[in-house]
Amino acid sequence: MVEKSDPNSKLIAENRRARFDYHIESDLEAGIMLLGSEVKSLRQGGSNIAESYASVEGGELWLINGYIAPYLQAKTWGHDERRRRKLLVSRKELSRLWNAVGREGMTIVPIKMYFNDKGIVKLKLGVAKGKKQADKRETSAKRDWDRQKARIMKQNNQG
Repeated sequence: MVEKSDPNSKLIAENRRARFDYHIESDLEAGIMLLGSEVKSLRQGGSNIAESYASVEGGELWLINGYIAPYLQAKTWGHDERRRRKLLVSRKELSRLWNAVGREGMTIVPIKMYFNDKGIVKLKLGVAKGKKQADKRETSAKRDWDRQKARIMKQNNQG
């Protein structure tokens, strides 16, 4: 039996650069507090989380520099595109994140933003450590070698 994909669950934005720039140690799912015009804009697909990050401030978790395009139909009651948005996690997760950032020097990076199967906006966060330039070169070389290896295997199977 083929499973039907849920029409509510949909990828909104992905931070593909995060896996290149960081070693992601663990990840978690967080809710995000949005205004109505922001949700409508996200349904249209206007979002970018590539330059954003999350920070623990005042006992709360915040998404900083996340872009959500303005919703044109909400002229008077619109929203600021790059406003700080509160992220919703449990107290246990919040203390774990606070320890990781404060003591271990980790960074909290958003990996992807999506609508879950109930149609609610969720943000997948990664607790990550920054890569050095040599690590980035190594990742790039490994990717190139895997691509070249796949090409050689394909040629050998055809010939």
